Amino acid sequence: MRKVNTNEVEPLKWQSPKGKFAGEGIQVSEALGRERDSTDLLRRHPFDVEILRIPPGKAPYPYHSHSAQWEFYHVVSGSGSVRDSAGTSPVVAGDACLFKPGEAHQFFNDGNEDLVLYVVADNPLGESWYYPDSNKWGVQMPERRTMRAEHLDYFDGEE
Repeated sequence: MRKVNTNEVEPLKWQSPKGKFAGEGIQVSEALGRERDSTDLLRRHPFDVEILRIPPGKAPYPYHSHSAQWEFYHVVSGSGSVRDSAGTSPVVAGDACLFKPGEAHQFFNDGNEDLVLYVVADNPLGESWYYPDSNKWGVQMPERRTMRAEHLDYFDGEE
């Protein structure tokens, strides 16, 4: 058995160049030994778990969909909104959302305190992402990059 205390795991923090996107995540699966870029399922793990913290006034990521990945979100604390193809809906502690491959989604913290969510993804091999607002694709490669025909920054066209 592998065991970690998530209160002792240093969160991964990020912010986009212009500050529109920001967040931090406790990468639970990686703390338990997940090797993110491995193709060996025993090292990659069959699912990925993160504790995602979104500060007020921010979205953690651009509006996006996955080609093969399922994602489950459970709101632990705070309030905000979730955007999907039907529009934007409020979310509060206790709400759970499931997005299947091809369903675009984005969370936004429009509250006054951090929005905290558990995120569980099934972590498939061969995954790619689509960003409808900027009409670009991200393709899993040995290095993580976003591209059209040329190399683009992850936040290109999003801010």
